[in-house]
Amino acid sequence: MELKKKSMLELQRPSIEEYKQQPKMPLLLILDNLRSALNVGAAFRTADAFGIEGIYLTGISAQPPQREIMKSALGADRAVDWQYFEENKAAIAAAKAKGYKVYAVEQTFGSHSLEQFVWAAQEGIALIFGNEVKGVDAELLPLVDGAIEIPQFGSKHSLNVSVSMGVLLWEMRRQYFGR
Repeated sequence: MELKKKSMLELQRPSIEEYKQQPKMPLLLILDNLRSALNVGAAFRTADAFGIEGIYLTGISAQPPQREIMKSALGADRAVDWQYFEENKAAIAAAKAKGYKVYAVEQTFGSHSLEQFVWAAQEGIALIFGNEVKGVDAELLPLVDGAIEIPQFGSKHSLNVSVSMGVLLWEMRRQYFGR
């Protein structure tokens, strides 16, 4: 079989308006004080790709419209619903008020290793991704329902936050649709 790239027409992607009308996974990203607008843009693009409900931005995290967000989001910042919270604790409270379980994506004692984490797909879930240097704010840990850790086998202690989002959202989508 000869491999050939698909054209934009052959990809059959929905318009932004059509995307907004599609059902979404009951999953929120909470971006806890991300310092890079490029990482925020990558979050929008990843959220769009996996069809999640939305993004909560907190603290110093850049907000659309912003040039660097648009540079990496490639329009996904217009497709994915988002909300800004000055305080990260308020974002957690808003997710919990919706009945969502909240999990920090962080290396903690007692965290769930990603390959062992089971998402009861009928319940909403919010995943907190932390600052690129400091991780998830330690003050938030008593407020969450648990932590999820991505197994790593190299010499570095973490992944780039945008890579972590891709890994987690792929696994959540796989579990939600049972594939």
